[in-house]
Parts: sequence; C-alpha cells; structure tokens
Amino acid sequence: MNVAQDRFNVAELLPRAAAARPEAAALLYRRGARYEKLTFSGLDRLSDGYAHQLRRSGIEPGQRVLLMVRNGPTFVALTFALFKTGALPVLIDPGMGLKPLLRCVGQLRPDALVGVRKAMALRTLAPRFFKTLRTAVCVDGFWPGAELLIDPPRGVDPFEPVSTGADDPAAILFTSGSTGPAKGVVYRHGIFRAQVRALQEMFEFEPGELDMPGFPLFALFSTALGMTCLLPDLDPSRPAKAEPARLVQAIRDFQVRNLQGSPAIWSRMGQYCRERGISLPSVRRVLTFGAPVDPETIRLLKSLLPNGEVYTPYGATEALPVSCISGREVLEDTALRSRQGAGTCVGRAAPGIEIAIVRTSERPLPSWEDAALVAQGEVGEICVSGEVVTWEYDGLPEATRAAKIRQDEKIWHRMGDLGYLDREGRLWLCGRKSHRVEGRGSTWFPVCAEGMVNAVPGVRRSALVGVGPPAAQTPVLIIEPDSPAALHDPSLQRKLADEARRALREQPLYGELERVLFHPSFPVDPRHNAKIHREELAVWAEGRLK
Repeated sequence: MNVAQDRFNVAELLPRAAAARPEAAALLYRRGARYEKLTFSGLDRLSDGYAHQLRRSGIEPGQRVLLMVRNGPTFVALTFALFKTGALPVLIDPGMGLKPLLRCVGQLRPDALVGVRKAMALRTLAPRFFKTLRTAVCVDGFWPGAELLIDPPRGVDPFEPVSTGADDPAAILFTSGSTGPAKGVVYRHGIFRAQVRALQEMFEFEPGELDMPGFPLFALFSTALGMTCLLPDLDPSRPAKAEPARLVQAIRDFQVRNLQGSPAIWSRMGQYCRERGISLPSVRRVLTFGAPVDPETIRLLKSLLPNGEVYTPYGATEALPVSCISGREVLEDTALRSRQGAGTCVGRAAPGIEIAIVRTSERPLPSWEDAALVAQGEVGEICVSGEVVTWEYDGLPEATRAAKIRQDEKIWHRMGDLGYLDREGRLWLCGRKSHRVEGRGSTWFPVCAEGMVNAVPGVRRSALVGVGPPAAQTPVLIIEPDSPAALHDPSLQRKLADEARRALREQPLYGELERVLFHPSFPVDPRHNAKIHREELAVWAEGRLK
C-alpha cells in the first residue's frame, strides 16, 4: 500500500499543537454578536473530556459514528475525540438533500449517532435507516433515548489516543453526490497525515497564521498545522448563500491571512468588495476549490489582494490534493489557451502525487497492465497515485473495482475526469468522463467547448451536452445568457448563437456544431452553485429538439 506501516493516530496532531502553543488561539468562533476564543490547550482538554464521555457511553475503537453536528468548536473537539477513541467519525454533507442523506445512512450501517436534536428527530422519523445504532449522544439538549453531551470540567484527565496504525481506518467521508450517487470514502490515519504534509509543503503555512476555512473538515487541518482557525459565519452546506458583509468584517477585524473554500463563497464576497472599493491587504492566500473557477473570478479576487495570491487546487474526496495552479499563471498564460479550446489548466502535481493519463475505458482495470498510457498531449482518463490517495469505498466493492487500479503495492485512483498533460507537466481538464459527447466518429469535450463560448460577451455560462443514443449523439450547445431579455428576443438569440459558433471555430471539431439552445437558469449543485447538472440539461434539450 501507499502508506508506510507504522503507528500513528491523527488525533496525536492536536496534543502536539497544544504542547507547542498552549495559550494561543486554536479557534475563533461567533457566539451572538461577538467572537470567542478557544486555546489549543482548551481545545485539547475539551476533546479529552468528550472522548472520556463517548467511551463511557459505549463507543469503542473501530465503530462507525455518524457525526451530525453544526460547524463550530463542538464539531472540531468531537472529531478529535472520536479519533482519540479509535472510532471512525462519519461525515455526510447535509446539503445533498434528505433522501440521498438517508440512503447514505442506510448504506453506512452506523454503530452510533452523535448529533444535534434535528439528527435525533431524523432517527425517530426514519428508524429503518438507523436500526444498527447501539448508542446515541445528543449535543444540544435532552432527547429521549439519547445521552446528553456535557462539557467536561477544567481538570479533566488527559485521554490517551488509542494506538492505531497508519494503515488503519480513521474516518468515512461521503462524496457530495454532485457527480453521481454519494459514496463513503474510507480515510486512513496515514492519509490524513500525508494530506497535512502536502498542504504544508504546497502553501508554506506557518503556526500562528489566521485561517478562515469555508469547509468544516479543513478546520481540522488548520488546527493540525498550528494555525488559528476562524470559523466563518456561514452554512457550509449552502456556501452560495454566505453573507459577504460578515465575512469581510471578520477578515478585517482579525487580519485573516488565509481563505479556503468554495468559489461560491469568495466570488460573492469579491463582488461585494468590488462594488464598495474594499481591498483585503491582510490576506496572503485564497484557496478556492470544489467547483470550477473561471478566470474572471480569479481576476476579481486578485484585484482585492495587494499582498496575496489566489490558488485553485484540484482533487476529490478520494484524492486530495492532486494538483494546484496560481491565479497569476492562469491570468498570464492558461486563460488565453482556455478561450482557444484547450480546456482548464489545474497546474502541476502536488507533492508526492503521480499523474498518468490512460486510454478512456468504461470497464474496470484490475491491474496497471490493463491500462494503456496515451501520448503526451492526448486526452484520456486522469489517474493519480500517492499517499493521499484513498484505497476503497465503504461497502461498495463494485465501485471500488471500477475506480481503483493496482500496480504491485501502489494504488491508482481513476478521477472520473478526462484531460491531458502538456509539455510543462501541467494537467488540463476537458470534462467528466460521463459528460463526453460521442457521435459521427468524433468525441467532443464539454469543458473545451465551454471555455471558448463562456468568453463571448452576453454569455453567463454554457454547457455542451449530447442528445441521442450513446456513441451516436448529436452535440448541442446550451447557453444561459447574462440578460433574461435574450430568452424572449429571437434576434438577440441569433446574434449570441452566431458569436458562439464563431468562437468555437478556434477548434475545427467544434466549429461543426450547429444546434444552439437558450436556457433561463442552469440546474446546478446546491453546495457550490457551480457544478452544472448536464444530465438534466441533456433531457431538457432532447425535449426541445423533438
């Protein structure tokens, strides 16, 4: 396997940080109208106390514990507490919706539930999904049949983390479900350690820096790296609805150095700042990930950062980080190529990551010998290997076989994306494998086409979809215009369609595209408000063309 056989528990990172900086702020979090502080030693003690209580409640090493707690100090402390007990915290994105969430719970078969009263109510209303539960702990008040989580006294005894191997399971993190059914990804202690090391090497984070992560799990990385984590005042399951005024106020008040999270958060904040002439001189790094980031958003964010840079890491729940590119490189080089149909550049491989491009295949590839490497510059399926690459999906052997390739002791993960490597070793994305359009002996790649069309004035965004049976599809371009007036103005539609076709002639293959439709508002994922639901658009387009 990728991870060295040694003894390591990711929980060790918290007491290590507490020993190095005991009275420094680990967490800053909003309570009412003001922010409060929890030191590293205080956070470590809190997690120790929670670990003692969880153990007394019956939670044992190796058990699956569904953690359904709001982002805040309790979430961070409970996650480290579960690591300390040797249990596996399970995180599911509530933003995916109730039915998919319950499907995940049923697939998981959890041993315990630690959550808010709403989670306890869900168990009561849908008991068949929770029938494997042995333990329930409610964190925010009394609930019948559940223990009440109690904040420990200041003199709580330390809790010695359970001894685990780097190869032992540490957590189960579910994918968002935005590109297919959500699946539980098994994380191991060594994978978390490798992620912390990779992030440190890539971005040179320093202990004491102030970090504002827009995704709850990244608060754990901030803490492990010895940074002060300011928990932003937003709903992580709905980042597109974040209130920019509150974010900007916190950044200014606390002189935040690092921002991390969905482009849905930072693009909205960027527009707010531009309209008011606000700059953010304290910020050194903006890491935006989880959804496509267009060059104009990067340009907007860079304009706010007189002393900072924008970075767009690429990865997935199954492998993170894979690569990264700076905003400067995008604006000075790759954005022009994207407008010419080259796809989207996501930069060079992260430390310890190998990237390979193999011939696209729909079948499982059990061995690396079954995978055929393509030539440099040729589009194929993106595969990655390294210590941050996960080994399997929980309880889904067929999905694991479809996504993993073995090469002796090495595991390659098939990202589900198509792309290529350029002469400089940079990775370019051309779209999801499931979104490619095939017909008339040709293959069209959505991200390549959309990069050309999205640069046309009057186009808010576009999507290339296929209509018709597999391998005999007709490519259809769908445009969401900037102005709603275009939806009711045939002459304006003809003008936009002609300009889109003209842009597509940058690449001969795409210049053949004839069908152009206009849509009022693309269906997108609820989390980032950016990942286009192309399958829905394809069905819509087929209906319009009949």
